[in-house]
Amino acid sequence: MPIEQISPDLESVVATDQVIEELARGFGGDAGPAEGPLWWKEDGYLLFSDIGNNRRMKWSEDDGVSLVLRPSNHANGLTRDLQGRLIACEHETRRVIRYEHDGSVTVVANNYRGTRLNRPNDVIVKSDGCLYFTDPGAPGPDVDLDVAGVYRVTPDLGTLTLMVKDFVVPNGLAFNTDESILYINDTRRRHIRAFDMQPNGMLALASDRMFRDLSGYRAGVPDGMKVDVDGNVYCGGSGGIWVMDSTGKHLGIIVHGEGATTNVAFGGDDWKTLYFTSWNTVGRVQLKVAGLPVPTEA
Repeated sequence: MPIEQISPDLESVVATDQVIEELARGFGGDAGPAEGPLWWKEDGYLLFSDIGNNRRMKWSEDDGVSLVLRPSNHANGLTRDLQGRLIACEHETRRVIRYEHDGSVTVVANNYRGTRLNRPNDVIVKSDGCLYFTDPGAPGPDVDLDVAGVYRVTPDLGTLTLMVKDFVVPNGLAFNTDESILYINDTRRRHIRAFDMQPNGMLALASDRMFRDLSGYRAGVPDGMKVDVDGNVYCGGSGGIWVMDSTGKHLGIIVHGEGATTNVAFGGDDWKTLYFTSWNTVGRVQLKVAGLPVPTEA
């Protein structure tokens, strides 16, 4: 069964007989999986990272898969800022970068108080222009920081703030629909935590709470994460892509048959296509609800 229904409410999100499509395979490797899917609406293609092969790829309905960039510095998470510029988390260079419209590269963050970041993993942009990213990897023999942190960068790139540092492997992160809550998952602990946001853009640490445990007997751990316009949360977990409502109630699982879901992204003309990456593949499934859109070029 490709769609496992846990709650009747799943029917308002995705049909239980909806076909799950594999779009391409042959990605990933020892250095990492396919990751960072990002819908580029203006040109109708899906951009994604092939970490293991150190390249950035794209997929379109007309042209299939093609190479965009090699080497990509083993980039992982991708998003766009309010001006539609591409933001990328690079493992090899241990930095978050921004591609300007003229093709030049701006470093968003590469150190915390003078010490190099570990390996920035995933990144999102708030409506005020601030960037939030996860930086797992610590403690480890090949990193300099002794914390696995979640950071906030101001729009002018002048202030980098460590917001929370008690995750084992902070990975995917996403805001709820009105940006009053930030969800952050911990791959090692296999759960999602939720924090209320303060007016100054920082986390209300006292509000820290468990949103959902995604563990189980089947393969799959929390990784990339997204939210739709109704507040439902989509994240890899045991057995496939878990769909949860805004309270954390488990609605169902999109079972794509791969060992793990590395990330998800909304796309298509109406933002109702859920694209996903696994270690080796890229796929999609049609939903009944639109995802929160990614900014396009201003």
